[in-house]
This record gives sequence, C-alpha cells and structure tokens, in this order.
Amino acid sequence: MIGELGTLAVILFLTIGLPLFIVLHFVTRWKQSREISRDDEKLLEELWSLSQRLEDRIETLERILDDDRPTWREK
Repeated sequence: MIGELGTLAVILFLTIGLPLFIVLHFVTRWKQSREISRDDEKLLEELWSLSQRLEDRIETLERILDDDRPTWREK
C-alpha cells in the first residue's frame, strides 16, 4: 500500500509538479530578461547624451558652412 502511494506520488510529481515548475521557472526568467538592467540604462543615457552633442555639432557646422558657402547644400 505505501509502495503504491509512493509510486503514485512520484508519478503525479513527474506529470504535474515538475512540468509546472519548469514552465513557471522559464516564465519568470523571460519576464526578468525583458527588463533593462541598471548598466544598460546608464549606457542608454550616455548614448543619448552623445547623440545630442553630435547633433549640436552638426547643426553648428551647417550654420558655419551656410555662412561661409551658401551653395554647399546644392552639391
């Protein structure tokens, strides 16, 4: 009787408990991987700042070229 109960418990665990644990484990991992880490967030802020500075430089260069050679855009 106890041997049969143990076997039944193992079978139930392998058919219900273990697959459920595996699915919930990977769902949790998937949700965690969708979040941005602190390092990634810092890198994005640095890239954004750099892109803004580069955009400002390009605008400055275009103004200088417009003053110096008004027809430079036509080339």
